[in-house]
Amino acid sequence: MTVTEATRTRTAGATPGCVPAGRAAQELTLKRGEFDLAVHLGLIAVEPAAPGGRPRIRQQEIDRLRGLPGFPGSLRDQVRTAGTAEAATLLGVRPVRFTGLARIGCVTPVAFYLNRYRAVVWLYLVDDLLAFAAREPDLITGKSPAGMRTMLDAGVDRRARNWRSRRIARLLSRAEDPWTRAALQASALDPVQLAEVVEDPYERAYLARVQPDSVFGRPGSVSGREAMERLMLADDPDEILWHRVNLTLELERARELRPAPRPGYDTGFHPVRSGPTPSRLARSRLAADRPAAGLPVPASPQAGPSPRRPAGRPGAGRGLLVRIGLRRPGRGDR
Repeated sequence: MTVTEATRTRTAGATPGCVPAGRAAQELTLKRGEFDLAVHLGLIAVEPAAPGGRPRIRQQEIDRLRGLPGFPGSLRDQVRTAGTAEAATLLGVRPVRFTGLARIGCVTPVAFYLNRYRAVVWLYLVDDLLAFAAREPDLITGKSPAGMRTMLDAGVDRRARNWRSRRIARLLSRAEDPWTRAALQASALDPVQLAEVVEDPYERAYLARVQPDSVFGRPGSVSGREAMERLMLADDPDEILWHRVNLTLELERARELRPAPRPGYDTGFHPVRSGPTPSRLARSRLAADRPAAGLPVPASPQAGPSPRRPAGRPGAGRGLLVRIGLRRPGRGDR
């Protein structure tokens, strides 16, 4: 066995044929930031992480990427980013003109970093910039449209909002579990907004637990994590409303699949008991009985969806939609 093969065997650990992120980045000749972005964009497939572990990359996936035409330049070009100054140079405009185009949403950031003053510096995919220049040449070389000037004078800045939208859309494209999809929608809401939509504290705790990272790894510094947390929160009324509605819809699907875990239940959502398992009727009675002292007891998943929101019930989630003004109250909502 060669030294490289021995290293791969040791680093693969409990996942045969897989290597950790650092090793994969080295073999693909990518910097760690480039590697994280490639994973986020779906250019590199990763294996799901075990509980408490980190995602890993199969050696077959690394070999596939190394066998692509033009490697490594072709892979590196797909994750090449530019800040404002470099982006303006690529498009042949002044930085202030490019900043204006980005603020009104003509181009969408794909990542960011904090400079030495802890200010957010947005990064854009070079491929996106070139595609925009080919698609809208008049915005590059012509006079600024009146609508653009009006928006900028009004202080419009959609960079953070568009970054959030792009990030969530990318993660949703890979998420199949309804609870994970609901967690992604919840990630854009502050604690007050989230509590209004998700009244059950156990459900809120579960959403926080299953929420995936935005990329392969989060910013390592404390300031980077704080900036990420601030930028992840929706700050425009219609954006907040959009995520509230989508969270409501995803929650209804998730509750029909299984209830959120509660104290006394393992991660497989089966009740931990020393005696015999109660009948379905007994479980439903236990779930319906809510004593003044003590925690509510959810129904077992074997008994079907949560009894508070039966599967297939017409108008599920209607109460929230009435409260946020998207539906007129009906007779059953009063």
